[in-house]
Amino acid sequence: MAKRPTITDLARISGVSVATVDRVLNNRLPVREETARRVYEAATSIGYHAAGLIKQRMRQELPEYRLGFLLLRGNDVFYSDFAREIELAVSQSQRFRGVATIDFASSLAPDEIAAKMRKLAAKSRAVALVGPDHPTLTAAVETLKARGQPVFSLLSDFAAGIREGYVGLDNRKVGRTAAWMIARAARKPGKVALFVGSHRFHGHELREIGFRSFFREHAPEFTVMETLVNLEANQVTHDAMIDLLARYPDLAGCYVAGGGMEGAVSALRAAGPANMPVVVCNEINAESRAALADNILTMVISTPLAALCRELVGLMVHAIEAGAANAPGQTFLPFDIYLPENI
Repeated sequence: MAKRPTITDLARISGVSVATVDRVLNNRLPVREETARRVYEAATSIGYHAAGLIKQRMRQELPEYRLGFLLLRGNDVFYSDFAREIELAVSQSQRFRGVATIDFASSLAPDEIAAKMRKLAAKSRAVALVGPDHPTLTAAVETLKARGQPVFSLLSDFAAGIREGYVGLDNRKVGRTAAWMIARAARKPGKVALFVGSHRFHGHELREIGFRSFFREHAPEFTVMETLVNLEANQVTHDAMIDLLARYPDLAGCYVAGGGMEGAVSALRAAGPANMPVVVCNEINAESRAALADNILTMVISTPLAALCRELVGLMVHAIEAGAANAPGQTFLPFDIYLPENI
């Protein structure tokens, strides 16, 4: 039977004295965070019985912050998953003890989003939100900045030069990637449709720019039609897709640059065109997986939510503790690509 690790074993593996281990275990006298973490990692590695107690002691010493998050459409699968990942990232952070307050905006109206952001900011040290690039929201962010409250834009940038930072994808590259797939996978050149949620979404605007620039540079034989605004609504997207399929038999491809993917999929299933266009959408979920498996969708470009939330929470805490950055920046996460063969 293996010998149970002792405090002496733990001290030796940690490279510290028995007295230091005792201080970590019993919360006596200040111990540097780096030292306490080294003792905890050693305790975990050798199966020391009090590893859980050490972790608890460490968390008691951490600062406590309340963070606010504003997402869109609480009944949307993507934003529900986003909220869960935020809560997980806050609860698992090793830098602080935190509380995540999450709210959802029911529309893209700047007044509603600004009002909800101010409400969250009243009870949070820092806030992060998804929103349009609109003067109303910019003014609200500027007010919070003057109070020393950092604000982060998520997925789509806004209030550039005022907000603390942007965390999301490089949306121009996302648009070019979607265009590349359509140009390569289409049976022959033809018309190409593009949906955005709103012209006020900076991220969607950048996806459109990247999408169109790729076709201009590398596939001019395709015709990219006038951009359609779907308000990220499934029914609007469904109806518009049905109309596109009926009016343009040479529809070669379609990119839904924001929400509304489910509407595009339902329209394609209902219409069942003989020549299925190449369709690219965003975010992997049960609906998009099934559509890939059935060759309704050709590619799904997805946000790595877990990695994004960990990065976001770390940046928010850094802003709280170190103050505003000298120059507001951007943090780009690499996006995931799903195809019928890798789901």
